[in-house]
Amino acid sequence: MTLFLPQRDGAGLRAYEPHAEPRGLAGTGPLTSRTVFSAAHVVADPCADVTPDGPAALDWDATLAFRHHLWSHGLGVAEAMDTAQRGMGLDWAGAAELIRRSGAEAKAVGGRIACGVGTDQLGPDAPADLAAIRRAYEEQLAVVEESGAQAILMASRALAAAASGPEDYLEVYGHLLRQAAEPVILHWLGPMFDPALDGYWGSADLDAATETFLEVIAAHPDKVDGIKISLLDARREVELRRRLPAGVRCYTGDDFHYPELIAGDEQGFSHALLGIFDPLGPLAAQAVRVLDSGNTEGFRTLLDPTVALSRHLFESPTRFYKTGVVFLAWLAGHQDHFAMVGGLQSARSLPHLAHAYRLADGLGLFPDPSLAEARMRSLLTVYGVPQ
Repeated sequence: MTLFLPQRDGAGLRAYEPHAEPRGLAGTGPLTSRTVFSAAHVVADPCADVTPDGPAALDWDATLAFRHHLWSHGLGVAEAMDTAQRGMGLDWAGAAELIRRSGAEAKAVGGRIACGVGTDQLGPDAPADLAAIRRAYEEQLAVVEESGAQAILMASRALAAAASGPEDYLEVYGHLLRQAAEPVILHWLGPMFDPALDGYWGSADLDAATETFLEVIAAHPDKVDGIKISLLDARREVELRRRLPAGVRCYTGDDFHYPELIAGDEQGFSHALLGIFDPLGPLAAQAVRVLDSGNTEGFRTLLDPTVALSRHLFESPTRFYKTGVVFLAWLAGHQDHFAMVGGLQSARSLPHLAHAYRLADGLGLFPDPSLAEARMRSLLTVYGVPQ
């Protein structure tokens, strides 16, 4: 069972003994103390004759089966988000089909689902005015609402490029919130996830941007179920959630500090909408069930050790975290290959992937450790690493 894994410091290969037994993770049914979404990845069709810059070809059976895996553990699915390579290989046509199919599956099993609404059909090369951006958002909002899913209003690259200041964000978001049939989740995605979103809400000064963000919410509190904050800044998230109107939730998107933010403090807590809960799904659900019983210490005992893996997967350049997420899904047996939309499996180095394997195996995340070991060994062989 010994594997010889390449080290990140260039110190050659080091022997590693994989775990022989899986971690026991029990529990089904809804989570009660927190609302928890996992942003889910998509599974590429490895046999499709496509190019990296062409339309995505998905393995629909494997993609939807993974959503059922998350629902079976009581988690909600955040669909067609950044984790699904939205804007990094998955175009709007593919995202719309994904939303329709996942919405139908959620309805069939009673699974919770929320889907991303953006403006990516506008394309990266044609500057859009605010009217075109509103129409693009409206088109996507209609698709999500027709699917029966909750809407997540995602940050728009087109709006970031077109807006002249905070007033343009107030106008566009106010227009959309007035139209939304049901309360939505507002998503603030930081530039570490997408450099094109630098200066969102009309300012590169995060304090000024926060004021505009809160102004949007204050003007339409009945149309905002919650906010998802993905800035990797725990202090800022806590300060912001304390200023939310009554009834508006904070969903942490902080993949570096999620245990402490979900646990909360004497003034409140965050719910969760996280990409790291794709590979952590069963363990995350078990931890929240412990929290449901009032055992905060037990929750932290389960979830705190996972932060090292999350920080590794989401290290800079953060936007390539999807590669590690899909890699772990392959090792865990949720898909039969390590191929990604747009060829993104090449976005992380072999030493990075080897360290991700070691951390995940140490956490007991693999349902079949021997399968994970065999697949890791096969990848090392492909790379010419002697075993």
